[in-house]
Amino acid sequence: MFTDPNLPREIFGWHSDRLGLDMPIVRYGNWGRPLLLFPTAGSDLLDCERFWLIKAIEHQIFAGKVSVFSINTINKMSWMNEGVDPRESGRRQALYSAYVEEEVVPHVRRAVGIPDARIATAGASFGAFHAANALFRRPDLFDTLIAMSGFYDLSPGYTRGVSSDEIYFNNPTNYVPHISDAQQLHLLRHSSINIVCGQGAYEHPEKSRAFSNLLWSKGIWNNLDLWGQDVNHDWPWWHKMLSHYIDKLGF
Repeated sequence: MFTDPNLPREIFGWHSDRLGLDMPIVRYGNWGRPLLLFPTAGSDLLDCERFWLIKAIEHQIFAGKVSVFSINTINKMSWMNEGVDPRESGRRQALYSAYVEEEVVPHVRRAVGIPDARIATAGASFGAFHAANALFRRPDLFDTLIAMSGFYDLSPGYTRGVSSDEIYFNNPTNYVPHISDAQQLHLLRHSSINIVCGQGAYEHPEKSRAFSNLLWSKGIWNNLDLWGQDVNHDWPWWHKMLSHYIDKLGF
């Protein structure tokens, strides 16, 4: 068992017409602040359970501090599929963002019984990208980011030098410098933005540092937290990071 058998756990979902896919959601816990968790790379909604991330925060779920909602991405059908043109990947990413904003958020709000809840987001590696994109696109829906060992720019590797509106508006390094809406900036400047990264094997702290600097250039407060040279790009450290921030942020 990857979790305590007494841990409340429910898999729900529906067919998303905009994606043309059945999109399940797993929820852990019945009480606490809602946290939307994005999986890594090409994995699925149960990835964080299989790699013991849920186990690492199980005590905080039992304590009613947090209720976690984990969802699928469509990375294998977009950015991680070299057979798909980057413009098409951008189009699919835009549909996925709409799925999160227009389908997942209303479900989470219904599930926790708070119709106007602003939700926390978290993820590691590629999950950190999706978590950040969710918050920076829609700070009216999200107010907390725990981004672990992430990157925040799809170019040049994933975009292969191609640009489009869909790519631009789903790539935080592109659109954040040009946010001009006063309300959106106000919400971002009063959000809890935590960019966490190790400095050990396979980590890229320069990507976290660059994005933090970009945010400061827009007057957006953020917490850049670079862990030690022994902290690798791996699950055991993400266990520690997520649990640490759930406590630190007062969930």
